[in-house]
Amino acid sequence: RALLDDGSFSADCSILWEGDRILAVGDACADFCADRVLDAKGLAVLPGLVDVHTHGRAGFDFSTANAQQLQLMREAYARSGVTTVIPTLASATLGDWKQSISCIEACGFDAIHLEGRYLNPQKRGAHPVHLLSPLDANELEELLQTVHIPCHISAAFELDPDGSFSACAIRHGATLGLAHTMATAQQAREAISHGVISFTHLYNAMPPLHHREGGAVSVALCVKGVYGELIADGIHVCPDMIRLAYQCLGSAQTVLITDSMEATGCADGTYRIAGQEVVVKEGKALTLDGALAGSTLNLWDGVKNLMCFADATLADAVQCASRNAARMIGIDHLVGSIKAGLRADLLLVDEQALQINQVIRAGELVNRTEKERME
Repeated sequence: RALLDDGSFSADCSILWEGDRILAVGDACADFCADRVLDAKGLAVLPGLVDVHTHGRAGFDFSTANAQQLQLMREAYARSGVTTVIPTLASATLGDWKQSISCIEACGFDAIHLEGRYLNPQKRGAHPVHLLSPLDANELEELLQTVHIPCHISAAFELDPDGSFSACAIRHGATLGLAHTMATAQQAREAISHGVISFTHLYNAMPPLHHREGGAVSVALCVKGVYGELIADGIHVCPDMIRLAYQCLGSAQTVLITDSMEATGCADGTYRIAGQEVVVKEGKALTLDGALAGSTLNLWDGVKNLMCFADATLADAVQCASRNAARMIGIDHLVGSIKAGLRADLLLVDEQALQINQVIRAGELVNRTEKERME
C-alpha cells in the first residue's frame, strides 16, 4: 500500500515513474505501459524523507565540504532514507558562507538553510559569538544576491524590530524561521506579522514556557498555520514535551528535523561544528563548554520516535518528515509526496518492523548495506 499526498494509504496502489519523475499513481497508471516492475507486495511505499535542517553527516560538514565530499554526504543521507537534503550552514563569516553556497549550488541541491550569524547572542548555543552579526538588511541583500536556489533563513527576528531584514529576505523569495531567540510572545507575533512561518528546533535555544510569559514557544504552539521544527531524539527535547508540541501543532504543522552534525553515522569521537570542537559520546554531541552541538539523529529514527513519544501514526509521522518539511520551505512542487509530476523519491518499508527495505531516489534504487537495511 502507498501513502498518498492526502495522508491516506491506498491498497494495491501502482506507482509509475519514468526517469526521475512520477508519471502516474493508482488507476491513472492503466494509461501507461511499464518496461519493468518493482514488486513491493507486503511493504508500505512512503515518500522519501526531506531533512530541512541538517549541518552534516558521514564525517563532513556542509560549511566546509568540497564537491566530492558533498556527493558522499548525499549518498549517505539517501542510504538512511533521506532523499532530499537541505544543507544547513551554521555561523561563519560572510565570505565563507558565499563560498559554501556556491559549492552547494554547483552540486545541485534543491535549497539551502542559513542558520547562523543572525542569532541572539544570549541564545547562541554552539555558535561562536565572534561569528554572529546584527540583522543588517544591507548585508543580507549582498548575501542573497549570490543565492540562486530556494533559501530558508533562521534568525532571531526580535532583533529586526522594523522588519527591514525580514522584508529583504521575503523580497528574495526566502522563507523565515524564528531561531536562537529571546523573543517575548508579543515579539514572536510581530515576527510572524513580518513573514516568519516557522520556529526553528522548537524549545531549543528559546526561553522555556513560563506561566507569566509564554515566549516564542507559546506562540508556536498556539498560532495556526506556522510550523514547528522538532528534534525528536529524546535528548534535545524530552518525550513529554514532544507529545505536547505534537498535540498542539498536529500532523499538518509539525516538521521533523535532525539538526545533525558531521558525526552522524560515525563512531564517537571529536568533531567540529561552526569552527568549534565537539565531543560525541554515546551519540550525544557537546561543545567543550557543555552546549548541545546538533544531533547524531537519523531522520527515520525521528519518525519512529514521534510514533513512540506522541502516539503519531506511521502516516502522520512520515508526513511530518516529508510533505510538511517540503511545504515549509516551498519546495513541495518538487518533492515530499507521492504524486504525479514530483520526483520519484520512495521508501519501501516493512511496517511491522519499521525497517526501510529499499530506497528509490530520483527513480533509481539506492545501494544499501545489510546493516543499513536492518537499522
